[in-house]
Amino acid sequence: MPELEDGGSEPRPTRLAAVGDLHVRKDSAGHLRQLFSMVEGRADVLLLCGDLTDYGTAEEAHVLAKELSVVKVPILAVLGNHDYESGHADEVANILREANVRVLEGDSVELDGLGYAGVKGFAGGFGRGTLGPWGEQAVKAFVNEALEQALQLERALMQLRTSRRVALLHYAPVRDTVRGEPEEIYPFLGCSRLEEPLERYPVSAVFHGHAHRGSPEGRTRAGTPVYNVALPLLRRISPELPLRIVEIG
Repeated sequence: MPELEDGGSEPRPTRLAAVGDLHVRKDSAGHLRQLFSMVEGRADVLLLCGDLTDYGTAEEAHVLAKELSVVKVPILAVLGNHDYESGHADEVANILREANVRVLEGDSVELDGLGYAGVKGFAGGFGRGTLGPWGEQAVKAFVNEALEQALQLERALMQLRTSRRVALLHYAPVRDTVRGEPEEIYPFLGCSRLEEPLERYPVSAVFHGHAHRGSPEGRTRAGTPVYNVALPLLRRISPELPLRIVEIG
């Protein structure tokens, strides 16, 4: 774990291992332990960026909890859209919490001088193509969900008093990291509304998943690095170590 430097007031750099889109199913037992064992000696904290289960069932969450038992560092997570599929997202989150996973749902936590804010996020498109709340009630409800997720992220960032912050999402906050996916589905992979809180409350890095065929790295308008850590993507670009390891100084 990061500690204070001898005689100093600043913490040592924190090494983060990040991955998302595990899509654990009831028959996934034993399939991820090797991956999680790679965290040992490489990172101080493990970040899980949503779609932790495939159908959002308690059975899948229990399987994941057992797979995570090999991890000896703190684990932080957000849920993804798949974790909501069966209508039991709260149960999935509680099972993971019982396994010592800190599930962030619009809240934040500080570990060794580094602050973490987490939220699932939502869809809606990017830049000039961002969907606006106009017309049918269904469209307004869709946009309001995106706005609420952005507000939750902003509130979580506001709570942090650390000089170093990290944002943990499932949906992408920028277009850069969804490039590689069919352009037709860009609006369903993330939303620029998530980028706005990151500009008002600057962070050192942003991690997300969801875009399995996207790009591994991008930047916000302010230049903050954004990492797409969807497991299918990481397995293609780094099959020997399908984790994103980032050091926050």
